[in-house]
Amino acid sequence: MRNFLAATLIAFGLGVGASQAADFAIKIRPPKNHTEHRSTRPSKNHVWIGGYQKWDGHAYGWQPGRWETPPRPHAVWVAPRYNHTRDGYVFAEGHWR
Repeated sequence: MRNFLAATLIAFGLGVGASQAADFAIKIRPPKNHTEHRSTRPSKNHVWIGGYQKWDGHAYGWQPGRWETPPRPHAVWVAPRYNHTRDGYVFAEGHWR
């Protein structure tokens, strides 16, 4: 039982450390998003996931939008965004809610 508790605490600590290390501030402001022209909707179940400016470690590049089927009924797409902080811009991944 002690080994299980120790392993759980170590795994939790590594997970918290990894999530904190993943956030870093980008000093350069992201460019404005492009105006996209959507292709034909593949089916009535598909939802448009808009494109965004993706930071590759050196510069921003356009990540084009795409059609996707939601993972479950009534799921809503929350678009990715850059949150401005005093240290720069921190990227928040898009996700289904």
